[in-house]
Amino acid sequence: MSFTSPTTLQGRHATLEPLSMDHHDGLAAAVADGELWKLWYTHIPPPEQMRAEIARRLEVQATGDMLAFAIRRNDTGALCGMTTYMHIDAPNRRLEIGSTWTAASAQRSGINTECKLMLLTHAFETLDCIAVEFRTNFMNHQSRAAIARLGARQDGILRSHQLMDGGALRDTVVFSLIASEWPTTKRHLQYQLDR
Repeated sequence: MSFTSPTTLQGRHATLEPLSMDHHDGLAAAVADGELWKLWYTHIPPPEQMRAEIARRLEVQATGDMLAFAIRRNDTGALCGMTTYMHIDAPNRRLEIGSTWTAASAQRSGINTECKLMLLTHAFETLDCIAVEFRTNFMNHQSRAAIARLGARQDGILRSHQLMDGGALRDTVVFSLIASEWPTTKRHLQYQLDR
């Protein structure tokens, strides 16, 4: 299977669907839940820029560098966020899971944990990845804690890594999981979801 073959991943709490323009209205509503674009330390589009963000992700996907997903809640059927495989390096069997956001009402619900479990399972068990990365802004303490709870290890901090909107410099914290760690991490994530 190609790293960028559109695929649907189904769990108990959420379903990851290949991103399309058909998701626009639902994602515009989801991002308004919590006004996520107001978080200064990350880039999440406001509702009026959602169409452009979907188009951007699909354009990057067409180059083979990304596989984008919309996140759908299974309990209500509503869309509640986006996530991607990005910086795909198929020859070296590596990718990053990122550009993820979830509506405020979906946070701390098990949806993010299950989405990461589905993405990691597909990456390690179907795509045969040797490593999966996660990156976040040093100032995004909620994201850093969530990545650490997954079982990923911090590899380092890329200082002054990116220029953000408004001119601030972003220090990027890099985490990863490697294939040999996957069985233990998978068991840990399944335990978290079953609690």
